[in-house]
Amino acid sequence: QVQLVESGGGLVQAGGSLRLSCAASVSTLRNYVVGWFRQAPGKEREFVAAIKWNGGHTYYEDSVKGRFIISRDTAKLTVYLQMDSLNPEDTAVYYCAADRRRIVSTIRAIDYDYWGQGTQVTVSS
Repeated sequence: QVQLVESGGGLVQAGGSLRLSCAASVSTLRNYVVGWFRQAPGKEREFVAAIKWNGGHTYYEDSVKGRFIISRDTAKLTVYLQMDSLNPEDTAVYYCAADRRRIVSTIRAIDYDYWGQGTQVTVSS
């Protein structure tokens, strides 16, 4: 069982930055893929970025490439999402998710077994 806790959300002006954290309560994340998803009101949950714990390989949704960076701290069992050049379209609840069976390019939410509770990101214009 993997428990995930997100933090770092908040209100920021357009063009600003936030860093989200996803802390895992588990002995190891070896072989896991950890992903970030987001869900805006009235929309489906969508993939943002993912990282393979072994090796640190990453994968991004096109609209965030060059603006968001996903990374991990292996000692802290924490995954980060650095978000720069934020715009109002990035406003959503952001969730982290994990699964041990997937590859880093897994983008369907249904394919991830473990989820955090989410953290709100609001970007004002």
